[in-house]
Amino acid sequence: MENRQVLQRILIVGFGLLMLLFLTGGMFLTIDAGERGILFRRFGGGLDMETIYTPGFHVVAPWNSMYVYDVREKQIEEEMEVLSSNGLNIRVDVTVRTNPVYHQIALLHETFGKDYMNTLVRPEVRSAVRKIIGRFEPEELYSSKRDEVQQLIQDDLMNELKKNYVELRATLIRDIALPEKIQNAIERKLQQEQESEEYKYRLQKETQEAERKIIEARAKAKANEIISASLTDKILRDKGIEATLELSKSPNSKVVVIGSGKEGLPLILGDSN
Repeated sequence: MENRQVLQRILIVGFGLLMLLFLTGGMFLTIDAGERGILFRRFGGGLDMETIYTPGFHVVAPWNSMYVYDVREKQIEEEMEVLSSNGLNIRVDVTVRTNPVYHQIALLHETFGKDYMNTLVRPEVRSAVRKIIGRFEPEELYSSKRDEVQQLIQDDLMNELKKNYVELRATLIRDIALPEKIQNAIERKLQQEQESEEYKYRLQKETQEAERKIIEARAKAKANEIISASLTDKILRDKGIEATLELSKSPNSKVVVIGSGKEGLPLILGDSN
């Protein structure tokens, strides 16, 4: 009889210890930095849509469940093939960085669950890239329109994710690869356009230089015309006399003959010994 009572006490104590361990393990929970929690009340209305549990120590009833979300920024890299506006296959490599909206984690959990990066973000990235790339031709994607394409994908994706409780931080196009033949043809065309622009530039510079020379020649001709109109025979004779006087001062030996030259100007004959 005594042995039976001892055995019953041992069973009761053991059961009590097991319950204590169960309750202890289920009641205490720590949410780390960069995480948020939402509570599912099994006997109290299901998912608590109002309360978001912040980092720290929390006590949870063992029959309830706490879902902890990492709310730090996450990154996905998506490499895919899409069609351009003229039906060519374009390989695009895109990187997207997102994080859940903190105060809407309960809505995100109820709609998409903890695997929202694969059930929501990745499909939306694929949809946005296909939609935007399909508006452009390969040449535009390869050269002038790449930044515009990236911004359009960013705007489209941001709107869709925002409706579903996810914040888009950045969208980056890491690479756009065209079929080799198309890429080579585009590069040749771009090179030809560059050479054409260079030729136009040289032609413009030469035209400007020719115009400058014409203007300069016209200016000189006009100046000579003005000078010629202002000169008289008397002025020319006076200039001649002034030049003769200057020459007469030279140390070189010379003979000055007065009145022998045309128009009566002095003649200077001499030896430069």
